[in-house]
Amino acid sequence: QVQLVESGGGLVQPGGSLSLSCVASGSAFSTFHVAWHRQAQGHQREIVAQVYRNGSTYYGDSVKGRFTMSRDNSKNAMYLQMNSLKVEDTAKYFCGLPGIAWGHGTQVTVSS
Repeated sequence: QVQLVESGGGLVQPGGSLSLSCVASGSAFSTFHVAWHRQAQGHQREIVAQVYRNGSTYYGDSVKGRFTMSRDNSKNAMYLQMNSLKVEDTAKYFCGLPGIAWGHGTQVTVSS
């Protein structure tokens, strides 16, 4: 069973940056699509970004131009660089292999 562990969450001021990391166990990581989702309190879970196994990317409208997702198949890892953070980016962020497994999440709080 695949397990994923996120790291890098925390408290940051509006306009600041934060970088999230996620490492997955198991093999064949490169054959999977990988994604970051988030869920703010009282809101539905939403997709933040996805990197397909062919390397192409998708970003949610609310993060386009501010967030960058990448993957390193040699390390079974995925990353999310978040710039120009806004208060509305506050949420629990989850990394995952869609349809396969998800991590437990890491909290990101944007506040002055």
